[in-house]
Amino acid sequence: MPTNVTYEYIKAEEEYHNASTDRERMQALEKMLTAVPKHKGTEKLILQIKRKITKLKKEMEAKEAKKGGGKGFNIRKEGAAQIVLVGQPNAGKSSLLQKLTNADVEVGNYPFTTVDLIPGMLKTHDIQIQLVEVPGIIEGVSSGKGMGLQLMSSIRTSDALLIVLDGSNEPARQLRSILFELDRGGIKINRRRPDIEVQKHVTGGIEIVGKGHIEGSVKDVKEIFTDFRITSGRVVIREDVTLTEIQEALEESTAYKRAIVAVTKGDMYAPSLIEELRREFPRFSFFPVCIYTEQGLDALKDEVYVVADIKRVFTKSPGEKPAYPPVALKKGATVLDVAKKVHKSIAKNFKYAKVWGTSVKFDAQRVGEDHVPNDGDTVEIHIK
Repeated sequence: MPTNVTYEYIKAEEEYHNASTDRERMQALEKMLTAVPKHKGTEKLILQIKRKITKLKKEMEAKEAKKGGGKGFNIRKEGAAQIVLVGQPNAGKSSLLQKLTNADVEVGNYPFTTVDLIPGMLKTHDIQIQLVEVPGIIEGVSSGKGMGLQLMSSIRTSDALLIVLDGSNEPARQLRSILFELDRGGIKINRRRPDIEVQKHVTGGIEIVGKGHIEGSVKDVKEIFTDFRITSGRVVIREDVTLTEIQEALEESTAYKRAIVAVTKGDMYAPSLIEELRREFPRFSFFPVCIYTEQGLDALKDEVYVVADIKRVFTKSPGEKPAYPPVALKKGATVLDVAKKVHKSIAKNFKYAKVWGTSVKFDAQRVGEDHVPNDGDTVEIHIK
């Protein structure tokens, strides 16, 4: 029995050992994680509980997948990127999706109108971005309540999130609850994966480079790697990290997602509310919107394009004008990636490209396949 734990923790641990179903075990583990005191002496215990939660969640997801996963939770990605609309029930997600995409959405002034995934296409910046509304985030969804496991899986596979808050009903509380459930579900919002490189070896034990960056002991780090069945290899840590961050980075199911926040009912709260939200959640961009007056929708569309982390590249043939629409690619894509988008045979026979735009010193500059064009550049591909 761990020392310095509360009665609530001991009771939750008993519930875990006596549980007969996965759902009961998950609920008990969540109680244990909440009840365990948060201090240096319990950090390893917290990591162990989180590891058990992750393992059990995988097992539950695998069982759900065998059963078919449930209706409506397989939306094929379309357009330049897929952004999911996430929020608590009755926050205005359906109305916002309808206004942004003209999608055929049932809009009701009552909770749980949406029970499936609902897609729509947003046209902005010469491209189309797929917006997908998911059912409301409720307490316990991360541990499988309702269709929570399928819901979390849909969010995990998206490109980014548009979090929707009801501005007339304690939006800060809503956001805290949403972020809590997403974090428990292994989805880290507006955080990047720590700069940790793992090179697995067959023998030789664990070698750690960058020990000074660890907020914990080397022994603790090696124990984490052992939990992941990594007993030999070279670990390079390039920035300050906690033991929790190391464990999260090693967990394959951990997803790091970009997100922006739309605060609906912009006509029903004072402008100071947005400033209060920005102070409490400095990692987020907040956009007040009003569905009926269309206040803030244009600014929100622009930010959806930004959070999608994509760029537009126009293509042209020699002696002709740029083709429309542009090709949509991820920010770091090269001119060879542009060629692959046009046709695989063009990429296979790539010789060089000419580029017009801000990524080159002068227009029609000749570049190689590794050149990275900027948003709005024009690329003319020449083949062998």
